[in-house]
Amino acid sequence: MKKIIGIDLGGTSVKLAIVSQEGEILEKWSIKTNILENGKAIISDIIQSIREHLDLYQLTADDFIGIGMGSPGKVDAAHKTVIGAYNLGWSNLQEVGKAFDEAFGLPFYIGNDANVAALGEQWKGAGKGNSDVVMFTLGTGVGGGIVTNGQLVTGEGGAAGEIGHLTVDLDYLTPCTCGKKGCLEAVASATGVVNLAHRFSSEYEGDSLIKAGIDNGDEVTSKEIFDAAKSGDVFANMVVDKFVSYLGLAVSHIANTLSPSHIVIGGGVSAAGEFLREKIATKAYDFTFPQIRETCHIVLAELGNDAGIIGAAQLVRLEAE
Repeated sequence: MKKIIGIDLGGTSVKLAIVSQEGEILEKWSIKTNILENGKAIISDIIQSIREHLDLYQLTADDFIGIGMGSPGKVDAAHKTVIGAYNLGWSNLQEVGKAFDEAFGLPFYIGNDANVAALGEQWKGAGKGNSDVVMFTLGTGVGGGIVTNGQLVTGEGGAAGEIGHLTVDLDYLTPCTCGKKGCLEAVASATGVVNLAHRFSSEYEGDSLIKAGIDNGDEVTSKEIFDAAKSGDVFANMVVDKFVSYLGLAVSHIANTLSPSHIVIGGGVSAAGEFLREKIATKAYDFTFPQIRETCHIVLAELGNDAGIIGAAQLVRLEAE
């Protein structure tokens, strides 16, 4: 049976895989993302790496039904272009599909990286193949992806799923990198939880390793805050509870609007595990319509770094059907 090439393009590395049509990763490798000179060599590097590995595995383009790719930035799936992927140096329009078409002559499909990761979790991860799944990706920012009736929701212009820019903070109206104020991303990302700790440290007078670190001028990380909270640090728990109140509110809005079977929590911050998931679910269900509360499961992501390449393969499968 013919195979699929899945590509997950990131700011530091590009993950690539040969994936079966059942979603099994057959071969996997990665290359460094070369962002020099506005990332002009990124696509040619990926194409060259695929060619080398096809030779290595004694495969040709005829062995594949297509190539799928997840990319940062604003992705136009119809025209197969990317713009605004600033961490790659791609401020100008990149004609990604054209380059792959010329190189391999295979059907090529591309989506936003957070959306594609959601597709991976929906197909082979925590979504367990259910048709209505939403993913929150909690990293340096907050990304997201929506799968409805088994299809990725991209919306007009491809910007659907910008869960990180739901407005949840009306008290402090924390500025967000998008130019808006009060976004979920500003208060419920890895960066956001550190910002919350700094905001509340001056108001807290008890003992706390996290507060002491902030007062000392140390670089406190989100992991340290969550670890301290798990260990019973009162101040860290206060910060985490505020973080969770914002996130739970956003999760409830998505649950009430879309009624998915699963809301998947992924990204680096989700490494806090069941401790964090349980808190998010408790808060979210406080704000969720009762009937939806009974059918919507809030779960941790399962695929880790493979979500993007599996989701990229699923992009191809959905289009090929």
